[in-house]
Amino acid sequence: MSTFNTSEIEISIFFLIGIPGMEHANIWVSIPICLMYLVAILGNCTILFFIKSEPSLHEPMYYFLSMLALSDLGLSLSSLPTMIRIFLFNAPGISPDACFVQEFFIHGFSAMESSVLLIMSFDHFIAICHPLKYTSILTSARVINIGLAFSLKNVLLILPFPFTLKHLRYCKKNLLSHSYCLHQDVMKLACSDNKVNVIYGLFVAATGILDLTFIFMSYMMILKAVLSIASQKQRLKVLNTCVSHICAVLIFYVPIISLDVIYQFAKHSPAIIRILMADVFLLVPPLTNPIVYCMKSQQIRNMILGKLCQKHS
Repeated sequence: MSTFNTSEIEISIFFLIGIPGMEHANIWVSIPICLMYLVAILGNCTILFFIKSEPSLHEPMYYFLSMLALSDLGLSLSSLPTMIRIFLFNAPGISPDACFVQEFFIHGFSAMESSVLLIMSFDHFIAICHPLKYTSILTSARVINIGLAFSLKNVLLILPFPFTLKHLRYCKKNLLSHSYCLHQDVMKLACSDNKVNVIYGLFVAATGILDLTFIFMSYMMILKAVLSIASQKQRLKVLNTCVSHICAVLIFYVPIISLDVIYQFAKHSPAIIRILMADVFLLVPPLTNPIVYCMKSQQIRNMILGKLCQKHS
């Protein structure tokens, strides 16, 4: 693997990194990674299939679940090409244009997942705090419009990323820090002024923090409403409806926050910790969300079991 060290030569290829020190075992590392991608893609496709084909699931909460599954599916498919190339074929090279396209999709679907988790928290808030108004507030048309509005917002939010990166010059370093392209990682390689990228990157990060803040506020109001219920059994029953969503929020945000803390306060920590945490951020949510929701949603679970029983009978 060679790198360019002269300022006159413009970088024509970036190099991604797998797991440092384990390059000799890439083929073995690729096995669990491929299995994780396979389960994630099949799991999210299964949820989308049942929600689309079963009329009884044509309700707001399942529409939001299908949006989450689409975000997870997009996140998996965005990172899949480079992860497979590195670990299965030992080919870490990627052209700058392909790298910019990948980081657009990764950040776009990440932003969409954050938005969907926010929408789902409002869905739980309305269902628990205003149950009589739920059907009038969240009509099918309104749910579709909300989904389209947030999708458009996230596309417009992330769209400047590849264009601002493309206008930078890359002439000294070409080794990235992860197995896929991220905006903050690519812009550090630039040898020209990247203040615009830094400022806009912070703005995009702030929107994610805003989503998390609103999710937290929603659950504070939900908790207040639950505590006003006299029966402890009823309280637990109501809170149980939020377990899947709380798990999804933790699975998505904990790796992001942990990675940010490591970059800010533990800059001298081993690189492998940052790399593994970044891989967890992309691999684990799409893998675990379908499992959690299939376990907690009795309707989806019964349909899957019913289909399996039909095949065996």
